[in-house]
Amino acid sequence: LTTAFVFFFFFPETAIPICAKDISDDLMKEFAFLSGGRGKDKAWIITLPDNARFNEVPEEIVSKVLTYLTSVPSQHESDTKFILILDRRLDTWTSVKMTLQKIAASFPGNLHLVMVLRPTGFFQRTFTDIGFRFSQEDFLLKLPVVMLSSVSDLLTYIDEQQLTPEFGGTLEYCHSEWVIFRTAIESFALTVKEIAQMLQSFGTELAETELPDDMYSIERILALRTEKYYQLKEDITAVTKEGNLLLSSFEEPDAGECSQDQHCERPGDWETVNRLLGQLREMETAFDGFWEKHQLKMEQYLQLWKFEQSFQEVKNAIEFLMGRQAELPDTGDSVPQVKQRLKDLGHFDGMAQDLIGKAQVVILHGHQLAANHHYALNLICQQCNELRHHSDVLSDEIKRKQMRLQKTLDLHTRLQQALQCCDEGAYLLANQQMDKCQSKEGAQKALQDIERFLESSSAYLNYDPQALHYDFESVLTSELKCQIQSVQVKLENVRSMFENRQACFKKLLDKHVRPVQLVAPRPENPPRSKSPLFSPKHVTPWSSSHCIPFLFQIEVMHDYQEKRNSLQSFISDSDDNLDILKGHVINELIETERVYVEELFTVLTGYRAEMDNPAMLILMPPVLRNRKDVLFGNMPEIYDFHNKIFLHSLESCLGAPERVGCCFLDRRQDFQMYEKYCQNKPRSESLWRQCSESTFFQECQRKLEHKLGLDSYLLKPVQRLTKYQLLLKELLKYSTSCDGVQELQEALVAMLDLLKSVNDSMHQISITGYD
Repeated sequence: LTTAFVFFFFFPETAIPICAKDISDDLMKEFAFLSGGRGKDKAWIITLPDNARFNEVPEEIVSKVLTYLTSVPSQHESDTKFILILDRRLDTWTSVKMTLQKIAASFPGNLHLVMVLRPTGFFQRTFTDIGFRFSQEDFLLKLPVVMLSSVSDLLTYIDEQQLTPEFGGTLEYCHSEWVIFRTAIESFALTVKEIAQMLQSFGTELAETELPDDMYSIERILALRTEKYYQLKEDITAVTKEGNLLLSSFEEPDAGECSQDQHCERPGDWETVNRLLGQLREMETAFDGFWEKHQLKMEQYLQLWKFEQSFQEVKNAIEFLMGRQAELPDTGDSVPQVKQRLKDLGHFDGMAQDLIGKAQVVILHGHQLAANHHYALNLICQQCNELRHHSDVLSDEIKRKQMRLQKTLDLHTRLQQALQCCDEGAYLLANQQMDKCQSKEGAQKALQDIERFLESSSAYLNYDPQALHYDFESVLTSELKCQIQSVQVKLENVRSMFENRQACFKKLLDKHVRPVQLVAPRPENPPRSKSPLFSPKHVTPWSSSHCIPFLFQIEVMHDYQEKRNSLQSFISDSDDNLDILKGHVINELIETERVYVEELFTVLTGYRAEMDNPAMLILMPPVLRNRKDVLFGNMPEIYDFHNKIFLHSLESCLGAPERVGCCFLDRRQDFQMYEKYCQNKPRSESLWRQCSESTFFQECQRKLEHKLGLDSYLLKPVQRLTKYQLLLKELLKYSTSCDGVQELQEALVAMLDLLKSVNDSMHQISITGYD
């Protein structure tokens, strides 16, 4: 954009110091004129007509007029000669002498000959002859003067076609028209020069003006420059029209008709105007070419600015996403966490793909600019390659993280399946009804159940840790390695439990011993796969007046300590068998805890949350509205404690039974929340009895597919509270010589104290009529 428009407008080398319009009044006096006629030696004829007042004209004006008249032919010829015709037929010798003296003193051109038509009066002719003879030498020294007596003598020197009618010639000449034409020609020449200067100035402005760095200003400048260009084009068109009009007023010289002896009419004026028109056409052509290039450059500059702006926006956005992508983890510690991270990464990938699509549009735009031979071709190609590289890197990184997360999910799924297999195995062992295994057929059937389970679960129970490490080596972290090791330990424990149980049954089959239950207490609930939610049928209805018998009735009904038979004596001699029994109790504690948490969650979401559902409001009896805290008490608080804290604490004891006592001792203050729940139970039961038959509860039970009503599930916290001390007693029997016995004993005492505290609080709220 730095190339300026340069056009040099050439005027004739001999500059015109005086313009016709400047001396138009003096020219119109017609004391001298240039008719266009020429002598036989091609000298231009300047005529001084008979004018009695010529000698009164100031020399300064005469000089200006003669200078102008001699300059007109000099514009076309390098060596211009002039012939002066002085018509003094009606003048005096004195006037002739003064005229010749003025001419001799200040004629500005190359004066070839002066022809004087002397006065025709008798006395003036005589005086002229005498005076000329006496002054001839003086004039000849300065001017070649020829005295002519008549017009016929003039024709001997000059062809009649080059003379105007007053001298007997045929050359048509009108002085006023000549002045008008000369003024018009010079005005046209000046206009052409001004146009050239305007074009030059506009070209310099285009080249030297700094362009702004915002799109609106650039478009504005381009619009203004385009408008100015078309204005200049209109000016050029107007001047061209003016020149053509002026040219048409002259008769174009015909070379075929002009000969050496015949001169064409006013050829100099025609040539001048024609030359100026030619220069104007050349200027317009050169300027159009310059403007076309400049406009193309400006448009390309604007295209480049827009392209670079789009490029920078997309590049910054990609770099921002790259930064966010770097913060996204490519691993996880659990199946839900990895699934959530895969979901987040999928959402992030959607945003990235949208941005990559925008980058493709910018790249396509760049290719179009390059195909149109943009002047910044190299820069555009470089930026297109840069965008393509950033897009590929972002896409590859997202794909890499998706692959790692997917592989991590596969690993977690396999570990989860292995843990589920362990849990199902533990359920199988814990739920074998040992009273039915006392016969040989029962023991054989139980052994077959174990063998079928081992066969169906062999892929999980007998997996190779080394193969797992090899398959998932690329995604293994220290946490995942610990999880694999933990699962491996659990699998080994389960395998050991199954091996010991198989050995026991085989010994029973060999000795035909009547077996009894191996795991003391029987699970509160059957396996979740069959009936995850149920309420024991043997529990008596709650009554605020029978709170103490009720709590201890549950305790007694779950106490199986006096039902052991000879089988326990048979297996108690082995420390390994004691460990198996402890493992069974721990498994039952954890699994029943999980079922308990699920049951609480189902009640809170399926009943309590529905009380806030506008769609269910019409089914709810008025007495129940805004009383969910009465019906459910502080069950949400109990659920949060078990779900977020206590269940995880128990699960950490799976491979370390000695820590079970500490779990209860560390959380014994939290268990005080059960006291609040039990104190609210009479109010809850009273409200339930009023609304138990409502459509609202029936609809909630239908959605949950529960066989039992809500009242059965509202008893779960009380049942769970009594279950803990029974399991602790059972675990304590198999841990007489193990670590953590002291903590287990203290935990049992704490849970029994809690039960007593709950019963005492129920006594307290039963006392009425006193402050």
